[in-house]
Amino acid sequence: METKNIGLRGIEVADTKISNIDGEKGKLIYRGFDILDLTKNSTFEETAYLLLYDQLPNKQELDEFNAKLVDARYIPKQMQKNMGNWRKDADPMDMLQAFVSALAGYYDEEFSNKDASYEKAINLIAKVPTIIASWQRIRNGLDIIDPDSSLSHAANFLYMMSGEKPDPEVEKIFDVCLILHADHTFNASTFTARQVASTRAHMYSAASAAIGALSGELHGGANTEVMKMLLEIGEINKVEGWIKERMKAGDRIMGMGHAVYRTYDPRAQVLKELSGKLAEKTKEPWFAMTEKVETTTISEMKSQKERDIYPNVDLYSASIYYMLKIPVDLNTPIFAISRVAGWAAHIIEEKFAEAAPKPALYRPKAVYVGKYCGPEGCEYKTLDLRK
Repeated sequence: METKNIGLRGIEVADTKISNIDGEKGKLIYRGFDILDLTKNSTFEETAYLLLYDQLPNKQELDEFNAKLVDARYIPKQMQKNMGNWRKDADPMDMLQAFVSALAGYYDEEFSNKDASYEKAINLIAKVPTIIASWQRIRNGLDIIDPDSSLSHAANFLYMMSGEKPDPEVEKIFDVCLILHADHTFNASTFTARQVASTRAHMYSAASAAIGALSGELHGGANTEVMKMLLEIGEINKVEGWIKERMKAGDRIMGMGHAVYRTYDPRAQVLKELSGKLAEKTKEPWFAMTEKVETTTISEMKSQKERDIYPNVDLYSASIYYMLKIPVDLNTPIFAISRVAGWAAHIIEEKFAEAAPKPALYRPKAVYVGKYCGPEGCEYKTLDLRK
C-alpha cells in the first residue's frame, strides 16, 4: 500500500531554534524576530550574525563580524584559474556547487568544535559571492574584480559583477533581498544540508549538497523560470491570455503558490514593493507585467478550481534581479549568496544540538511498492532461461 506522506510534507523531523513559519498567518520568524522588522531595520550582515549566534550583535560584535567577512572575501587565485577551464556556457549552479565543494581542498575542513564551525560559516558566507562574481567575469572574457573592503556585502557583490559601485537605493534593495532569502526553515536545500551534516560530513560538503538541491526549478530555480515566463510573454497586454491558456492546460504558473503559506508570503509582500520602486527608477515594464501575472492567476484559480493562490518569494524577485541587470541564470546563485547563512546556521545546529537530541543520522523509512513474487522472493533464472 502506497504511503500518503509523499515528500515528508507535515512530518516533524527535528527541533530548530533558527526560524519558524506560520503558514496560516503569513509570518516568517528568524530567531524570534519578524522578517518584516528585519527588512526595515537590519542589514544582511546583522541578520547573518543573528542566524548564526542566536542573538542580535552589539556594535563591537557586528564590527568584528563584518571585519571577518571582509577579510574572508578573497578566493584562491588557483580556483579562479581553474574556472577558466570550464565551458563558458556551463550552468552557474553547477560551477558554484563544484567550487564550494573545492574549498575543502584549500581550507581546513574540520569543524569538530563549535568555534571552528563558526569560522567555516564566515568563510562560506564571504566567499560564495566572490565565486559567483568571478565566474560571471570569466565567462564573459572580462578581468576579475577584487573585493572592495569599503563596501557592504550587498554592494560589494554588485561591484565585483559590474565594476560599478551601486547607488545607495540599489544597494539597500539588494540588501533587503538577501535578508529575505537568508533562511526558511526545513526547505529542500536546508534539509539537504542538515541531512548531509548528520552523517558528520564537513560543512563544505553539506553546503555543496544544499546548492545541488537549490538548483532545481521547483526550489531555487523557480525565480529563473519566472523571468523566462515574463520574457516569453513579452508585453503586458499578452499576460492574461498567456496565463489563461497555460492554466487551462494544467500547467503550473511559476512564482505562484507555496507548500507552506496559505496566505500571502511575507517575503513576496516586501519584494513586490521593491520591484515597484525599481520599476519607477528604471521605467521598465517587468513589475507591471508581474503584477498582472499575479492578479490573473489568482482570478483564474478562483474561477477554474475555486481555490485561493498567492505569490511566493520567487514571483517578484525575478523582476528585481532583471532590473538590476543581473543575468537570468544568476538568479539562483544569488539565492545561494543569501541562503548560505541559513545553511551554515542549520549545519551547526544539526551537529551541536543542545536540546532534544535526535538519532545521529537521518534515516527515513520507505514504503516498498515494487515487484512482489511471494515471501521467498522472485526466482532467479540464469541468463539462458530468461525470455
